[in-house]
Amino acid sequence: MEDTIVAISTNNIGIGAINIIRMSGQESLEILQQVFSNKKIKQAKSHTIHYGFIMNNGEKIDEVLVSIMRAPKTYTKEDIVEINCHGGYAITNKILEILILHGARLAEPGEFTKRAYLNGRLNLLEAESIEDLLESQTENQTILAMNHLTGKTTKLITSLRDKIVKLLSNIEVNIDYPEYIDELQITKENIKPVLTEVKEELEKIIQEAKNGELIKNGIKVAIIGKPNVGKSSLLNAILEQDKAIVTNIQGTTRDAIEASIVYQGILLNLIDTAGIRKTNNIVEKIGVEKSKQLIKEADITILVLNNNEELSKEEQNLLQIIDNQNNIIFINKNDLPTKLKPIKTNMSIVSGSAQNKKGIEQLKNQIIKNFHLENLNKKELNYLTNIRQITLAKEALNNINNVIKDNEKNIPIDILTIELKSAWENLGKIIGEYYEDELVDNIFKRFCLGK
Repeated sequence: MEDTIVAISTNNIGIGAINIIRMSGQESLEILQQVFSNKKIKQAKSHTIHYGFIMNNGEKIDEVLVSIMRAPKTYTKEDIVEINCHGGYAITNKILEILILHGARLAEPGEFTKRAYLNGRLNLLEAESIEDLLESQTENQTILAMNHLTGKTTKLITSLRDKIVKLLSNIEVNIDYPEYIDELQITKENIKPVLTEVKEELEKIIQEAKNGELIKNGIKVAIIGKPNVGKSSLLNAILEQDKAIVTNIQGTTRDAIEASIVYQGILLNLIDTAGIRKTNNIVEKIGVEKSKQLIKEADITILVLNNNEELSKEEQNLLQIIDNQNNIIFINKNDLPTKLKPIKTNMSIVSGSAQNKKGIEQLKNQIIKNFHLENLNKKELNYLTNIRQITLAKEALNNINNVIKDNEKNIPIDILTIELKSAWENLGKIIGEYYEDELVDNIFKRFCLGK
């Protein structure tokens, strides 16, 4: 990390009034001095802003404000320079080009945050939260990311690691220094409560991680049913806008239509699928098959039925396929005479009219209720949120379960330390302790350029 990196940190360059170009590394101030009109800028105090011009071969390129931030009190713990220039596409790229010509290197995606991690400014859990914070669309997503960034979630993991390492230390002392009689003598019986406590805390973290995934990624909601039952009308009613084309012609929706809405702080990712029926139309047939696939991929499925019609064979088949208490039946057109017979099902049933906007709030509430998200305590949103984190937590739990089983089999205490160490290391990987360089590189490649 001896080279100095540079990138444009603002999004949609060429649209906004101002763009920011960020430079980080030990040569940042030296490079700036070569291109800035104030030739004493290298002696400037940390965390100060300076007015001047970016110069190139004696020519003024742009009027700018330059922020100077000296190590170690910076985002990367290196010297950082931020140039606030005018927002034009051409001028921003011209300044970037000048900085590169004077010795800076174009940063890779996520490289600024990667340096913050490698320099000890952030742990890996906190670094990943930066990406989540940038991409957050709801208040809950922002709170979850901030709890990661400010270390609240890290404390949960660190607390578990401390309990495991304390147990490991006592075992090691017993083995290596048996003469220290003041130390707690580790036995099968007194190790059991500690293992049980760690196991229960890990199970809770993993269980609550499901909420974390839903808050971060949103709930994927598939709206299904036979043609012309009101799926597109329902999508429009939930969104409170005309997203999908609505006609009384069967098979209007040939492909899935996707849209999102934030409800009670949760992102609902809605998918209006093609009507499911037997058809000889090749295009419609592809849409039907795609609808069936989306049922498998969705977090929750809403089956739309017509209050004014009896169940068809296709609908009876769909009921069997999705009969799960996590899914919902929406009986549409309840303002028309009832011909639909009572349905025996494990699913929640909501009745209403998509056209008249009746039952829509109840339906949205039911989606949230089915995932037990209606009473979220925003102060306690300390969940793991991605596959990497959750997989490592599950591996740590598996290690602890193995220790518990071996302990019951009277396996010698010193042998138990192998799995205990693995659990401690897996938890450490969540926050970036003992992590392979290649995996770290892959994590930060997901970040946007300039971050």
